[in-house]
Amino acid sequence: MAPKTKAVRAVSLLCGLGAIPQAQAAVFDPLTYVDLLVGSSNGGNVFPGATLPFGMAKAVADTNSGSNQGGFTLDGSPVTGFSVMHDSGTGGSPSLGNFPLFPYTSCPGGEIDGCSFPKNDRVKFGSFSNDSVVAKPGYFGITLNSGPKVEMTTSQHAALFKFTFPNAAAGDKPLILQDLSDLSNSRQDNGTVSVDAKTGRITGNAVFVPSFGSGTYKLYFCTDFSGAEISDNGIFANSRASTSVKDLTVSRSINGYPLPGGAFVRFASAENPIYARTGVSFISSAKACSNAESEITQWDLDKYANEATSIWREKLSPITVNTTGVSNDFITSFYSGIYRTLVNPQNYTGENPYWDDGEPYYDSFYCIWDLFRSQMPFMTILDPASLTEQIRSLISIYENVGWLPDCRMSLCSGYTQGGSNADNVLADAYLKGLKDGIDWQKGYAAVVKDAEVEPYAWSVEGRGGLDSWKSLHYIPVQDFDYKGFGTMTRSISRTLEYSYNDFCISQLAGGLGKKSDQEKYIESSGNWRNLFKADQTSFRNGTDTGYKGFFQAKFLNQTWFNQDPLKCSNLDSTSVCSLQNSGAETFESSVWEYGFFVPHDQASLLNLYGGSDNFVSRLSYMHDQEITYIGNEPSFLTVFQYHYAGRPALSAQRSHFYIPKYFAPTPEGLPGNDDSGAMGSFVAFSMMGLFPNPGQDVYLITPPYFESVSIKSPVTGKTATIRNVNFDPTYQNVFIQKATLNGKPYTKNWIDHSFFLEGKELVLTLGSKESAWGTRVQDLPPSLSPYNSSSVSHTSAPAKRSYQPRFDRGMGFQ
Repeated sequence: MAPKTKAVRAVSLLCGLGAIPQAQAAVFDPLTYVDLLVGSSNGGNVFPGATLPFGMAKAVADTNSGSNQGGFTLDGSPVTGFSVMHDSGTGGSPSLGNFPLFPYTSCPGGEIDGCSFPKNDRVKFGSFSNDSVVAKPGYFGITLNSGPKVEMTTSQHAALFKFTFPNAAAGDKPLILQDLSDLSNSRQDNGTVSVDAKTGRITGNAVFVPSFGSGTYKLYFCTDFSGAEISDNGIFANSRASTSVKDLTVSRSINGYPLPGGAFVRFASAENPIYARTGVSFISSAKACSNAESEITQWDLDKYANEATSIWREKLSPITVNTTGVSNDFITSFYSGIYRTLVNPQNYTGENPYWDDGEPYYDSFYCIWDLFRSQMPFMTILDPASLTEQIRSLISIYENVGWLPDCRMSLCSGYTQGGSNADNVLADAYLKGLKDGIDWQKGYAAVVKDAEVEPYAWSVEGRGGLDSWKSLHYIPVQDFDYKGFGTMTRSISRTLEYSYNDFCISQLAGGLGKKSDQEKYIESSGNWRNLFKADQTSFRNGTDTGYKGFFQAKFLNQTWFNQDPLKCSNLDSTSVCSLQNSGAETFESSVWEYGFFVPHDQASLLNLYGGSDNFVSRLSYMHDQEITYIGNEPSFLTVFQYHYAGRPALSAQRSHFYIPKYFAPTPEGLPGNDDSGAMGSFVAFSMMGLFPNPGQDVYLITPPYFESVSIKSPVTGKTATIRNVNFDPTYQNVFIQKATLNGKPYTKNWIDHSFFLEGKELVLTLGSKESAWGTRVQDLPPSLSPYNSSSVSHTSAPAKRSYQPRFDRGMGFQ
């Protein structure tokens, strides 16, 4: 989502090599292997604080890092406060971080004005040692070098903070302030705060802007204190404070930077812990108070932290692995990735001030362009009940806003990055049997509107250029579009994405018995062919790569535009490839990589590229020359697309190259933004050995990274198991020699969702050399067009071209 941080680097790991065997615990606890700090530095942008699954309240320390989109970072940046609202793993501007608290053991000289109130000033009191940070599911704690120790946990709409002052001297009077800022300093005019002189309750609200969308949102809060007698309280404005003033309304200021303002409470003693309970609401301060009072009834941080931990353990418990012989690093990467798939989107049900139609309301779909590829498909396996609510919420948004979102956060419409990719999400969920309250007729109406009606502002919803799409059957560069408005770029990637969106609509149409619609959208799903330029070449540093035939943009008059196929690739550090007006005709990726984005018709693509050998050669060149960037979502499926060419062994090899090299259970261990769990789900699916082609009922089979993986279906209660025979924790044996499904020989290199629902057993016999398993035409995954048997390899022979796949930078491959 939104500009990616190209923090590509080799993470040094010996994952699995020489690992110490570990005995299986009598009762497997997945939380043992969850590390919330994975991705908390170097551009991972994760939220590593306390929350419940899909919880609205998300409490953590906020730092003033340049990559603090998730609030907290472990990059040496100091803490500026402790806030209750966050998103996880996003790009764009820092998101939420509203109304932070900040503690002082005392104010110098006992004078209120001796404490630093503005955020930019108090950072000098926010340094900390990394060793003081403790982050566990449902709990976050940190000790500031200035003295205060701060711990926190959350309920659904509130957070409980515990402040202790181990270095306090006799007579110290701790002060806790709460200000009207957010992470990106986006507050608009008329932020308001009040403090009750007797109880110290602080209430207030302010209007902010979303981090990657249009519009504004108003958030309310309510904070109560306990643990020590209140000495005094008041408000602050700029760098001055007063105990005689209890109410403040503060403007944004004339220079565009929000003026500092907020309230504080000072306590008579620092001997005992001081608790702060903050509720939040999009409805009112009274609702924020009610949320806090009903959800956190006791001043007992351990109680609520333990309850949150238990909820997380139950959420992760359906997936268990045999840890014998496997490095702790791999197990931690696996379960930490699974954990991050359950942080966003956020359940704001009951907190939507614009409508209440009785349907769930989820927010922070940030963004579906990222989430449809693996995060939301992973939830069909692990948490279909929550995904069902999210699908209902998407349809509710359509009914009340008029369009399915492609991105949504903070009650606002987010920017559309490519196609209408909620179409893919709905198709994926429908094909995998989600129902329970989903009105699929309304869902179908929503996706058809995406395909047929152009919105005025297709920058934030729907699709642009539909007149050209229907008449020319592609999106032209420099299109003439007077019906709707958005950034006139990305004509190649939009054409390819619209094609796949239409295929996904056709799947819904077919399932709902709308045959004529199914045929219509199958036909338009082939529009991608209109941008294939058979004689297009690609040069790197003046040298021909040797590959011909790439997607290319066209003008309205059907003449060709020229974009270097390597533009916007991982090798290109200068081009603008996001949503700027000067952006390229591909979004956050190159023509090389988009050259494989025909997820529904790989057979046709194989033929265009000259058969499976050429397809494999081209795909391997893209990976080996680092044209693709595994830190961005378009790369995900390309790791496993060897399956379609009858070379599933190369998908397994490629996975075993990327996972140990670029993903590690360390703060810097993600190659790019986690994007609301997109990176986490990529790791989890890859290590589980079943990777989805999203929008289709297809999982591509590779060996799991464990001797066995078991997944208990929350729908049927049945347990599906993938088991490796000849499992080798040094990962030399990653080639499937043969397979059985429920005891019967199984030669297909893919499987469908019934595997999970019916609790089947897939047994994979492994070896150290590529075999003929999964290589025949009848073993290949579904494709809209039939495979040409003459263009698909039937053996494990290497590609006939001079270029060969290279795995020497991976683990255990020569």
